[in-house]
Amino acid sequence: MKVLVYGSLNIDYICRLDHVVRKGETIRSDSVRMFGGGKGLNQSIALSRAGLSPFLAGNIGKDGLFLLDMLKENQVDTGCINVLADERTGSAFIQNDKDGDNCIILYGGANQSVTKEQVNRVLAGFGRGDYLILQNEISLLDYILEQAAEKGMVIFLNPSPMNESIRKLDLQKTDWIILNELEAEQITGTETEDAEKLIRALRVKVPHVKIVLTLGSRGSCYADEAAIIWQDIYQTEAVDTVGAGDTFEGFFIASVARGSSVKEALSLASKASAIAVSRPGAAPSIPSMDEITDFFRAES
Repeated sequence: MKVLVYGSLNIDYICRLDHVVRKGETIRSDSVRMFGGGKGLNQSIALSRAGLSPFLAGNIGKDGLFLLDMLKENQVDTGCINVLADERTGSAFIQNDKDGDNCIILYGGANQSVTKEQVNRVLAGFGRGDYLILQNEISLLDYILEQAAEKGMVIFLNPSPMNESIRKLDLQKTDWIILNELEAEQITGTETEDAEKLIRALRVKVPHVKIVLTLGSRGSCYADEAAIIWQDIYQTEAVDTVGAGDTFEGFFIASVARGSSVKEALSLASKASAIAVSRPGAAPSIPSMDEITDFFRAES
């Protein structure tokens, strides 16, 4: 079985602020740091640090060549990444406040230049039973989903960021959807703080799809046609929440791919994301399996 992430690669610019900028306001940033990011890059590195050997497909501009080095250092196969001469690499402009919360502005750049020819070329190297991990920071998401479903790939979708592209997808062609509360509310049209009610609404919307719902400080849960499994968070001090969801997803999928139970996968993913939020940056915050073991051994 091979694992392919088809997704975004970004250059992240993170400003550390007292609070998120308000309309008409000018404030001072305590620091500005640049990191590799993008949900595709983050999730592929998380999969690798969780013990898999993933492929990443996507586009960058010449200004993002350092991202290839980062990926190779993390044992991610970069053979499906195009370098475009006439596009800038996608970017994220991130405000990180004193509580570790973030506001993010995305610029799509090369991520929005995926072509059908590229998709066909990439997917030719994968087949039935191979894993495909998708998000919503690239163009032609609907075409990628359709072609992968026809090939019989096992499809994981993270519908982030939520927009009309997600609403136009045939979500029943996915096998797993991994999402947060806000995304679930937007998909179902249900506004509620009752997690069980939200899960029921999702089950109606996508009755045959396995669901992983993240609930912030209330943890996470898994739901299918037969069961709901709950997972609490592991407490750490939040420094920067950017990339925590991608870390959670990468470790969850890697655990499932190795044959672990859903309960074991939720626990590992929660531990990994707990460490990630305690560190700055997206990709640099993702822990290794050894770091997770050492951290929670020290905590026990």
